[in-house]
Amino acid sequence: MKRVFITGVNGFIGSNLAKKLIEKGIVVSGLVRKTSDLSFVKGLDITLHYGDITDSSSLDRGWLEKVDTVFHVAGLAADWGTYDKFYKINVEGTRNVATMASKAGVKRFVYISTVAFHGFGKTNIKEDDPIAPKLIPYARTKWLAEQWLWQFAEDTSMEITAIRPGNVFGPNDRTFMLKYLEAMERGKFAQINHGKAKTCPTFIYNLVDAVMLAATHPQAPNEAFIVTDGLDITWNSFNRLLAKEMGIKLKNTSLPYPVAMAVAKLYFGIHEILGLKTEPFLTPYRINNGGKDYHFSIEKIQSVLGFQPAYDIETAVKMTVEWYKTIKRK
Repeated sequence: MKRVFITGVNGFIGSNLAKKLIEKGIVVSGLVRKTSDLSFVKGLDITLHYGDITDSSSLDRGWLEKVDTVFHVAGLAADWGTYDKFYKINVEGTRNVATMASKAGVKRFVYISTVAFHGFGKTNIKEDDPIAPKLIPYARTKWLAEQWLWQFAEDTSMEITAIRPGNVFGPNDRTFMLKYLEAMERGKFAQINHGKAKTCPTFIYNLVDAVMLAATHPQAPNEAFIVTDGLDITWNSFNRLLAKEMGIKLKNTSLPYPVAMAVAKLYFGIHEILGLKTEPFLTPYRINNGGKDYHFSIEKIQSVLGFQPAYDIETAVKMTVEWYKTIKRK
């Protein structure tokens, strides 16, 4: 791996991946939109190309000249929005990028998928376990994109690998951790069923290591790999670690799962009925994530690729809180 191309290089996962690759002496280029926030990649030695994965005419195969690996990170990750929007970005966008990469002669294509389509209420879920019967648009379209890639793999010489991360957190995480720690700090925080459900924290630097393995290991092509920190941990334990590092006392407020779900469905329903574009304060997905077991096995990536999370949970939490405090001081 000498030259790589990252879609969504300016985002949480993309920027951390780019930084690690650059440290390894690898030449990095990436795709961003003209309206993208580039603060995470400021100062990094990255060649930026401007385009939109949903518009194939805006993508130039020439960008991939001499590129041996494409990391397709760009996508719409949210629990609120129209199915058509998710489909256009997550499915059609993936098709556009993969097709361009194949025509350009890229050797390996690494797709950042998700564990979300496996659903809630189970533990030690593995790659071959069935997907959940009911999925939010995000999870459904990420699964459809992955299925399309496996079919596409039969028609191209390009090697394809999918990485399915758990709940990713760490520096540059403005989607989950920034809001989460703000709520915890302000005392506007409650656990579901006292945080007894198992969760799947995935520290960004551990994920980056796994993604790089997927790009180089000879056993990675045509395989999907679940990636988490490999912990048997509840939300309560995770939240206590965060609160301790923040120097605050974790609020003892807890909502029963049925009550929390009823409130979330009410919020969600009102937004749908009124056609509101603002994000609901609560959604059924968030209540399921915090109130039902959401736990996965990393046995496959450990045995096949030799992956071992290098950062333990205490170190991961410490680095995340340090980043959060730095952001808050600005």
